[in-house]
Amino acid sequence: MSISTAWQGVLQFLPGRTVVVEPSAGQLSSDAGLLPIRAFDERWRMTRRFADALHDPRNPATIDHSFLEMVRARVFGILADYEDQNDHDVLRHDPVFKMLANRAPDADPLASQPTLSRFENAIDIPSLWRLRDVLIDQFMDTFAAAPTRLTFDFDAVDDAVHGQQQLALFQGYYEQYQYYPLVVTSADTDAFVGVMLRFGTAAADLGADEFLDHLVTQVRQRWPDVRILIRGDAGFGTPRMYAVCERLELDYTFGLSTNPVLKQRSDAVLAEAVRQWEATGEPQRRFTAFAYQAASWPIARWVVAKAEAHAEGVNRRFVVTNRPGAFLFPDAAYDEYVERGESENRNKEFKCDMAMDRTSDHRFLANYFRLYLHALALNLLVRLRREIAAGGSRRLAHGSLGRRRPPPLFLPPPPRRPAGRRPPLHLADARHQGSGRSRDHHPPGPHPARRQLAVS
Repeated sequence: MSISTAWQGVLQFLPGRTVVVEPSAGQLSSDAGLLPIRAFDERWRMTRRFADALHDPRNPATIDHSFLEMVRARVFGILADYEDQNDHDVLRHDPVFKMLANRAPDADPLASQPTLSRFENAIDIPSLWRLRDVLIDQFMDTFAAAPTRLTFDFDAVDDAVHGQQQLALFQGYYEQYQYYPLVVTSADTDAFVGVMLRFGTAAADLGADEFLDHLVTQVRQRWPDVRILIRGDAGFGTPRMYAVCERLELDYTFGLSTNPVLKQRSDAVLAEAVRQWEATGEPQRRFTAFAYQAASWPIARWVVAKAEAHAEGVNRRFVVTNRPGAFLFPDAAYDEYVERGESENRNKEFKCDMAMDRTSDHRFLANYFRLYLHALALNLLVRLRREIAAGGSRRLAHGSLGRRRPPPLFLPPPPRRPAGRRPPLHLADARHQGSGRSRDHHPPGPHPARRQLAVS
């Protein structure tokens, strides 16, 4: 909608007043809340370091839109709920998005959707390897002093696809065509320290051992004495993950699938939990631990069994661990394992709030790069949230990010600005705004112009 064609008129329905509806020459944006996040990014240089890792094959003399500018457009678009490239055909004219890319509000438009598509499809494999190190380095840079202990959680996230993407395959368990990304999060900082896009039928632990080897090597180069704990569900409780953890002298706790031998070894503790439940009517938890060697294991390993009895029935779970003290305190070892549920909340934010499943490019490498863009967006917001929490708002340390519309921003028309002044930014009073709408109900993007209402 252009200013020249916006409807205008005079309305007579207020007693003693005339309502005039007319277009405004000022610029309006609904995304002013991104500006302080951009200032935070400038301090930590997260988007700049990300863009610096990318190989740009273009001739510098003919470049209109730098890789850094396009990285910022995509990352801040994701943060503001504009995860589609198509959104940027409108956002490229938005004054806030121009400022996010270090352009003046009245400067030339930013990159269009076709340009962004060419950008994402231009990323090569060496650039993706460098981005792997960027996430690890940015994670380590969050520590003011060398940590004594670190915990990393490994998980796999289903990513349904709805087109003809390369390596998107049908997965029988999820009953869908999908990718199956690997995600690695830090339980200490909530940051994503690694992402890996994989074909749809990949095993949960595919590539996890190689990434873990690289991650530990990078971390120990900076902190050689740090103790590292690795956690994962039963999909990662495999011989190759045990082997790499033991070779690197890591602590680990992985879920273990139930089998008849494990059930027989835990029958006594389950029976005790049932007896106590029947006697007291109170939910019961009992633990035991024992050495166990599966047929595919070269050595015996320590298994912790949990048995529950309550009104909904009985439940047994098993983990395999080399944690010191698991023999004496199996309940503590198991309870620390289930704390990985907090990292699963990060996965939920990654998929639902950051829309990491918008892997709709045809090429596999382009979708791999998209996964990194969404991980950077989440890491930027997580780091900002933890810094705010460290300043006193402890309730922000964890919890859902939940993207909402930032307050609107209005830039008055240039003729009304006194010469020599910086362009003022006018924000709508948040006290007069609604609580916000969910992402399912807002328009797909900001309009390039808005009607202004004047009451005389």
